[in-house]
Amino acid sequence: MQFDEFAAFEKNGWEHVVPSYEDYFGRLTVQSHPALLDALAVGPGTRMLDVASGPGYLAEAAIERGATATAVDFSASMIAHARQLHPEIEFHIARAEHLPFGDESFDAVGINFGMLHFPEPERALEEAARVLRADGRIAFTVWAGPERAIGFGMVLDAIQLHGKPDVGMPPGPPFFRFSDADECVRVLTEAGFTHARADEVEQTWHLVLPETPLDGLMHGGVRVAALLRAQSKSALALIEQEVRTRVKAYSRHGELLIPMPCMLASAIKP
Repeated sequence: MQFDEFAAFEKNGWEHVVPSYEDYFGRLTVQSHPALLDALAVGPGTRMLDVASGPGYLAEAAIERGATATAVDFSASMIAHARQLHPEIEFHIARAEHLPFGDESFDAVGINFGMLHFPEPERALEEAARVLRADGRIAFTVWAGPERAIGFGMVLDAIQLHGKPDVGMPPGPPFFRFSDADECVRVLTEAGFTHARADEVEQTWHLVLPETPLDGLMHGGVRVAALLRAQSKSALALIEQEVRTRVKAYSRHGELLIPMPCMLASAIKP
């Protein structure tokens, strides 16, 4: 596999950020759930698979619509936490590229902010197609580009201005590859799906000062967190100050309201 080292780096990282991911990103990433579940046509009786489930919030939302839900994630720590939160959901430790289910087992496959972490996203889509029945639906969300997802943009700009973007991290797939709607449609179509489309969904990151997006990305993720931790102490101080200056435009009564839209891509298995 081309990104073996990256895959190991990501897996190790996600074993250690479960509580902080939930604290910083839990209320943000669920904002796209209604649109994602609508794209999947999830309702009473739907058999849904939640891939890269994290704490299991998407599966929980599907059950609230009357569906049955199964969930997988490659992080044993995340799955252990998810099982405590949702004992009614069937969870499995598994990679998106190797799903432990038979052919045509599900009506819908949802991937909420997982595609950007997969070393082999095309393989993950092939597996999704395999476990879907005919006329089943797939949908995934990813972050919009950094010019739209402002929390990412301001931190990455600050690193570019005051730090060192190349710190020798394991090479991985482009983080914002699927922020492009045309790329989403292309990869879904090449995986054999039909009626592929991609649309932007609004989301807002609510943070309470003095915390900023830098804190969220430093403690609640893996790839950008490693990039920040690799900076020198002096560079990190300048990066932090740059972000604090930029967030002032998004401050409302002591709270930050940061635009963080996502791209929602969906398609149907013929």
